Amino acid sequence: MPLVAHTDLPTFTRLAEEGETVLSGNIALQQEIRELHIGLLNMMPDAAIAATERQFFRLVGQSNQIAQFYMHPFTLDALPRGAEGRAHVERFYESFEQIKREGLDALIITGANVTQPDLSMEPFWEPLIEVIDWAAENVTSTLCSCLATHAVMQFRHGQRRQPLGFKRWGVYDHRVLDRSHPLVAGVNTRFDVPHSRFNEINRAQFEAEGLKVLVESDQAGPHLAVSEDGFRIVFFQGHPEYDIISLLKEYKREVKRFAAGAIDTYPPLPENYFSPRSQAILEEHRERVEAALARRAPVPDLPEALITSHLDNTWHDSAEAVINNWVGMVYQLTHIDRRRPFKDNVDPADPLRSLRGGH
Repeated sequence: MPLVAHTDLPTFTRLAEEGETVLSGNIALQQEIRELHIGLLNMMPDAAIAATERQFFRLVGQSNQIAQFYMHPFTLDALPRGAEGRAHVERFYESFEQIKREGLDALIITGANVTQPDLSMEPFWEPLIEVIDWAAENVTSTLCSCLATHAVMQFRHGQRRQPLGFKRWGVYDHRVLDRSHPLVAGVNTRFDVPHSRFNEINRAQFEAEGLKVLVESDQAGPHLAVSEDGFRIVFFQGHPEYDIISLLKEYKREVKRFAAGAIDTYPPLPENYFSPRSQAILEEHRERVEAALARRAPVPDLPEALITSHLDNTWHDSAEAVINNWVGMVYQLTHIDRRRPFKDNVDPADPLRSLRGGH
């Protein structure tokens, strides 16, 4: 929650100049304290739908211990789901029609499984465009995660993601490029973010469309960027929502796929994630898997119990700080009627102006 400049203490002015959110006494008195309603468009397949809910719900909930968040999960009918997935959605999810009727203050869009050579060929393409177009008119800010970032960059800006030729997979060091932007206020100037993808939008592509990259890795490229206005769309290319075991679970799935013959080569280890001890254990496991396959014998289980206690989470606190800044900015800008995106005095083309003290 923001500071209130209730006196003329120069520190308040200095903090505001440094990008901190500082409310004047008059604005603070006019604020109506209320909850925030955040939508989660969950496009993940059935096997990951509940885990994705937990990851984003946890990230939002732990980011701020004062505000009250109502989370509204929904999905797209065009996404293929099995009986269990459909039952989960029917029981616990809202429809997009209900979302549109009741409104949202903010929206998070997850990634999705991709099966086609071009995103425009995916079954979720047209329905996703509909959600993004609606959010542009009705939601204060939309946060796009990884695949959603790639999709928005293609259909709104004509920038197609670029194949890497390999899987960018692991935990990478990042640096803040613009320390004055309120989304990264108070965040460590260097911090880690997990990535897991075969494609990327590079910095030149963001900047060619007037979008600003706020956080970047020398090795993994841009992670955090914002739309032309600085806030209406927030782009994540990494996965700060990941749990400590997410990459381990993903590695385990890839090993199983190799053992089943679904992929031809044994998966590489995620970079900068496993300790030297764990790497040695997993290399030994690889030898056992390959030997079992050669003998046509049962493949041994991955020794997770020997690995999990040696994993380190080096990204979650910074992820919480960014999300806390995001929901705090939404709180300052959004209308008390969640069907309307902004307070009456906020310019949708330059919403940050009001946070900087503009009128």
